Amino acid sequence: MALLPIITAPDPVLKKVCEPVDRVDDALRQLMDDMLKTMYNAPGIGLAAPQVGVLKRVIVVDISPDDQPRAPLYMANPELTWVSDEDATYEEGCLSLPEHYGDVVRPAGIKLRYLDRENEIREMEADGLLATCIQHEMDHLEGILFVDHMTALKRNMILRKLLKAKKADKPLASYATA
Repeated sequence: MALLPIITAPDPVLKKVCEPVDRVDDALRQLMDDMLKTMYNAPGIGLAAPQVGVLKRVIVVDISPDDQPRAPLYMANPELTWVSDEDATYEEGCLSLPEHYGDVVRPAGIKLRYLDRENEIREMEADGLLATCIQHEMDHLEGILFVDHMTALKRNMILRKLLKAKKADKPLASYATA
């Protein structure tokens, strides 16, 4: 497994809509494994393929606490089949917007369908942090960042800070690669 560079905003690749995958094959499994290793190294709880420069509908997620065994989810072509009427607010962050956080309101519960690591169609239900994390990563597949759910003023402040840091080539503490 290889560590992949994580793209940071305001890189235009993060605003692109991803293409569906035909099937989960060995090459896609390698991408998923590399994404998972990159996510754990960052450290994060979710990562979408466009964040590593691959415009495919692929995400990996693992919200397990550090003191628990890892429980990764590998998803290709995830699609929501139901969302709850009840909303939940979580303070979100993103490996592509390091050191920036904000409250985002999303459906509290979801049902989804996806292809797993073995190219099998799976369905699952999620709520709480897992539902939020999956929705956050699925947004990336549509070119949507968590800041796009915030007011224009707050979003623009965050993006200006990231652009300024990029121009200054200033490393951001929470962005780690090897």
